[in-house]
Formats: sequence, C-alpha cells, structure tokens
Amino acid sequence: MTLYLCPGVHPPSLSERFCQVLGLESVLMLPTVTHPPYSPLHVLDYARQQGLEEPCFLAFSAGVVGAMGAAWMWQQQGGTVKALIALDGWGVPQVGDFPWHRLSHDLTTDQQSGWLGVGGDRFYADPPVAHLELWAYPERVRGVWLPESGPRQKTDAAAFIRAMLRRYGELDS
Repeated sequence: MTLYLCPGVHPPSLSERFCQVLGLESVLMLPTVTHPPYSPLHVLDYARQQGLEEPCFLAFSAGVVGAMGAAWMWQQQGGTVKALIALDGWGVPQVGDFPWHRLSHDLTTDQQSGWLGVGGDRFYADPPVAHLELWAYPERVRGVWLPESGPRQKTDAAAFIRAMLRRYGELDS
C-alpha cells in the first residue's frame, strides 16, 4: 500500500465517505485527531511509522500543506514520491520533483494557483462549488479536466481522481 490520504480539518466521516465513493479500500489515512494535517513533520513521521516506501499522497485543504512539505522532505532524504493529488490546496506552492495534480472548487482558484505551479493534469469545478463539497461529494462535482496535453474534457471530480490514481497504480482498472 502506498496511497496516503491527508485530509483537512473536518469530521472524519467525510473522509470515510470520500474513500467509499472512490472505492478506496487499502489506504493509509493520517489520523488528524493526533497528527495535525498542516504539519509536514507530523505527516512525514506518520508515513515513516507505517513503513511507506514510495507514497502517493492524496490530500485536501490543510492536508495539502502537510502533504506537500512531507513529500518534499521525503525526496530530500533520498525517497521517491509517486505523486501528489491536491484538492483545494490554496496557496500551496509546487515544490519537489514529483508529479502533482491540482483540483480546485472553481475556475478562479485554479487560475490563481497557477502562479504557484501548475503541475500535470488538473481539474476545476464548473459550476463552482463550496470548498468542502469537493471532498465531501466528489461524484457530484462537475467540472473541467485540463490535461497536460490534449483537449479539455467535461467530467466529475471523482472520475478525475480515479483516473489519476489508476495512472500511478493506486487503483485497479
């Protein structure tokens, strides 16, 4: 198992629902009750305690802060990061040399985040949704998939996330 979920600061039931919707059965989830999701040191420490070797981070909101910092430190210490999939990581710059993908709850957030690094394929909600909706109901969030190359596609956030997880071998076809 290499999929490491870094939720934000919200009820754990939303993260459980998120996993059910996406069909994620084997996933390591940061226990935000004891480990603040915005702390790269806590995120990294928990990953190491669990024996992760080549993590793929899937993070939301404050969890993107912790995941990005932990992924960067992981690389600095000689490790390999498969990818980071960031849902609404406002203000979090792209650091490190690993694949990463942004999902935004609206076009404005997607455009403003571009100044901090675009990453690879990305997604934004259209019509816009509330911040927490992106995590709580990804199957309901319609939007636009902007691939690194090729035409944009209409899809939903859950389909985009599943496609990225398949790309990195974290979800069966």
